[in-house]
Amino acid sequence: MLRYRSFLFYTFLLLSLFARGQGPGTKSAEALAHAQNKANKAVKQLKFTVEEAPEWSALFTRNSGWFGGDGIFSIPLNGVEANGSESPKTLFIFSDSMIGEIKDGKLQPGSKMIHNSTALLKGTEPLKDQMTFYWKNMVQDNAETVFVPKTPQTGPTDYYWLGDGFVNHALNNSIFIFGYRVKQVSDGTFGFEEVGNTLIKIDAKEDQPYSVYQQKDSPFYFSKIGANGKAAEMGSFGAGIFVNTSKAGAPKGDKYVYIYGVRGKAKKLLVARVLPKDFEDYTKWMFWDGLKWNPDMQQAAPVTEGVSNELSVSVLPDNSYALVFQEGGMGRHIAMRIGKSPAGPFGPPIRLWDCTAALTKKSYFPYNAKAHPSLSKKGELLISYNINSFDFFKDLAVDPQLYRPRFIRVKFE
Repeated sequence: MLRYRSFLFYTFLLLSLFARGQGPGTKSAEALAHAQNKANKAVKQLKFTVEEAPEWSALFTRNSGWFGGDGIFSIPLNGVEANGSESPKTLFIFSDSMIGEIKDGKLQPGSKMIHNSTALLKGTEPLKDQMTFYWKNMVQDNAETVFVPKTPQTGPTDYYWLGDGFVNHALNNSIFIFGYRVKQVSDGTFGFEEVGNTLIKIDAKEDQPYSVYQQKDSPFYFSKIGANGKAAEMGSFGAGIFVNTSKAGAPKGDKYVYIYGVRGKAKKLLVARVLPKDFEDYTKWMFWDGLKWNPDMQQAAPVTEGVSNELSVSVLPDNSYALVFQEGGMGRHIAMRIGKSPAGPFGPPIRLWDCTAALTKKSYFPYNAKAHPSLSKKGELLISYNINSFDFFKDLAVDPQLYRPRFIRVKFE
């Protein structure tokens, strides 16, 4: 167990970023002064401990059927995102997923990778007999992806990785999930490219594996070619969602849904917000530009950087906001920044956990840490992270359970 006693000063650390004028919509010194003024008003002591959560890691250690996947966003189907929500059912969504059999620690012939899958947990305890995994064609050797892109902008070889999602109380309890349209551009671990962003909508009455759903292209994607025809920083919204409404259990709800985007190699964090009732009306979305909420996505300004492509924002017991992420995108540390609001400003990174023990080969790397507040006890924060390999299929053959989430637990005092 790691023990921390940290004085967390809310100091906004983006001076060099603003001074260099990086990123669209940067408001330079004026925005920085505004953010620092807000950030420096609060200085407080936060005490917590961190430990592994082996019972949750064990829930995803499987020998038959689904035995690996990344992504792992959790969506309480009662829509209550707060700690101790006690949702009767929790939906898990995964991106690339492995289906097959493991025997005597060896991967058996016939295993298959699909691009996304789901699972359903009854209750909020990590009980294996309450957890069911789903994919299309539930026969293992004929497994198929759950969500397949079919929109006007979809290319012939595009597929979905999944971003975060939530239950929208204002729109008949429909489930909304971000789908990143991706296509393979070359062989290798990173031989892919994101080419678009989609909103997937599932009616509340639909059951898994969701044979019926709606999908609609969204503008919440930054292409590698900018409006001026020159190279631009790529990015997308959907890396995390925070539902700041009383119905979702937010203690200081302002009635908005906050959506987080990540852009560029520096992993800059962008923030958008919209009322739940307007979630499908893209013209109603607003983006933080460093000073105010702006309807122009191109003016979105980074509120911090060095985050991961999947992350979370959660309310802490003292009503501050914890941004949880993998440091640097694929660094070995799970980190947290504390903010005064869902849009920051966020303080310096606090390292919560060193993932080195899970990196049993030099080719392994950790990524995409995030919190699951609706599965967390009061005063705690359950956090997952994923493991992958730079030599994926070779390592998977001898260590077939490498590609699954691990969990830690933060306890606040």
